[in-house]
Amino acid sequence: MGNILGNTKGIRDSVLAELEKVYDLQVEQGHIISQEMALKLIDITDFIGREISVFLARNGQVLSISIGDNATVELPPLEGRRSMERLSGIRCIHTHPNGNSALSGLDISALKRNKYDLMVAIGVNAEDFPNSTVSFGLITDIDNNEQYVSEEYGPIALADIEDVFFPNLINTVEKHLQKKVSTSGLSEVPETAILVAMEYGRNTGAWSSEDSIEELKQLADTAGAIVKEKFIQKRPKPDPAFFIGKGKAQELALYVQENNIDLCIFDDELSPAQGRNLEQILGIRVLDRTALILDIFAQRARTNEGKLQVELAQLQYNLPRIMGKGLSLSRLGGGIGTRGPGETKLEVDRRRIRDRIAYIKDCISKVNSVRELHREKRNKSQVPNISLVGYTNAGKSTLLNTLTQSDIYAKDQLFATLDPTTRQLELPDKRAAVLTDTVGFIQRLPHQLVAAFKSTLEVVCDADLLLHVIDVSHVLYKEQSDAVYKVLEDIGAKDKEILTVYNKIDKLPVESGLLGRLEQEDNAVCISAKEGIGSEELLAAIVDHLKLLTIEETFLFPYDQSGKIAQLHNIGTVLEQNYEEAGTVVKVRLDANEVKNFEEYIYKGDE
Repeated sequence: MGNILGNTKGIRDSVLAELEKVYDLQVEQGHIISQEMALKLIDITDFIGREISVFLARNGQVLSISIGDNATVELPPLEGRRSMERLSGIRCIHTHPNGNSALSGLDISALKRNKYDLMVAIGVNAEDFPNSTVSFGLITDIDNNEQYVSEEYGPIALADIEDVFFPNLINTVEKHLQKKVSTSGLSEVPETAILVAMEYGRNTGAWSSEDSIEELKQLADTAGAIVKEKFIQKRPKPDPAFFIGKGKAQELALYVQENNIDLCIFDDELSPAQGRNLEQILGIRVLDRTALILDIFAQRARTNEGKLQVELAQLQYNLPRIMGKGLSLSRLGGGIGTRGPGETKLEVDRRRIRDRIAYIKDCISKVNSVRELHREKRNKSQVPNISLVGYTNAGKSTLLNTLTQSDIYAKDQLFATLDPTTRQLELPDKRAAVLTDTVGFIQRLPHQLVAAFKSTLEVVCDADLLLHVIDVSHVLYKEQSDAVYKVLEDIGAKDKEILTVYNKIDKLPVESGLLGRLEQEDNAVCISAKEGIGSEELLAAIVDHLKLLTIEETFLFPYDQSGKIAQLHNIGTVLEQNYEEAGTVVKVRLDANEVKNFEEYIYKGDE
């Protein structure tokens, strides 16, 4: 049993003896403080009216106890780690007799000076001890002057403080400080990650758990992570608290500690509670598939509209996860899953998030109005609209470059391009068309993205022809094709005219015989966009499809039917207009469905 330091004058021996018993209390490793210790400190503080400060090591052992007056407390010289990128390994937990748990200026100063793991303050509520609140501060960064930057979190109900996983906080902070010191902020160190998938009743389709986690690895690579290991857990159904089960989570926690892993990525969408529980056990940041895809989109967005759409999707995803993300400090120093709008403070409330969502929706609506004007202008000019759709990394951008002699960004990675790109396409029949490259699809595309990118995806719904680009060299090209059709159905474009384009045929082994079978399919073209193979056949097929959509027809309108001519000018492209004795002869190109409205005026020549 240790001594009680500080201002013990006027304190009864029985009270000091009771306080000395705190030395015997062991805080469970991983928790900031135990309920038993907190209630005892509150009880004694209320009785003596002075601050009490307890210093704990990371293993939960009490190192020292001090008593102060109403405004201050003696901080003993405890030996901690001296390295700038490491915290001391000691946390200070003290009471505020005035009931306010907010940290004082002295608290923050002591936190930075001594590099405490945490500075924790318990606001003592004399009337209702269990309703006392807790606030804590910790060092989160190093500024340009090499001074520590801290942040305060709380107030948090005393009953909830045990939910804060202590190692998670410290590991996140120290890893960030280490990167900041070692790189001086000049470069970014890649994050190491493990991937986790679960095989259960839902996995009955063609996508196996192995296939899905391999695609998750591609997504992680695209986001900039270094994948160290992949884990697949088999269960009859997901565990409601830990998804993969508490035992498997504890097993992963050992691997994480032994291999210095930065984050864990799950192949399924986790509930907010599952994410928090897993972070508490693993001690590192936890992302799910949706958060990872949102992060990639945040990296890829270049236009103002694209950035707004990504922010909207992230806010909608994060809204129910505000508390979990705050306590895990997932925004420290950026990193995968934290790009985009992120959090401004832990205490940011749902009302402010909803206000921001409403504002972004209004901005996107205004941008969409401008796009709608451009779309109406193109429709009036009867310029055919062609959209490239397909699974991510199927080669859509490369095909657009090949057909239009453009140089838009195209790379062999998932979601290499995000913002839609439109170019003019010259067809063999001398007509001009508009060709648009759209965002790539993926299996289980987050519904937040589909909703946020609705205005961008409307270009698909308004297209006269969809070119469905398929990477036929991929072993799961059929499953990828099905995933694309699922997204098209979600956005209301499943009934559009679609021409199937089998890409990357140069990668097919000759002995497989697959190319021959694909060439026999109706409404399909086999090409290699990168090598330029099959481009002429594709353009010819596009012309054939567009001829079915629009036709050229000649009408004769009596002079008292000039209003009909005005209608044609609005809905079609007038190619020629002559005045004869019987009336006005108009040659026009228009939608095939519109011809029936003018059947009685079709010009029959000299009949």
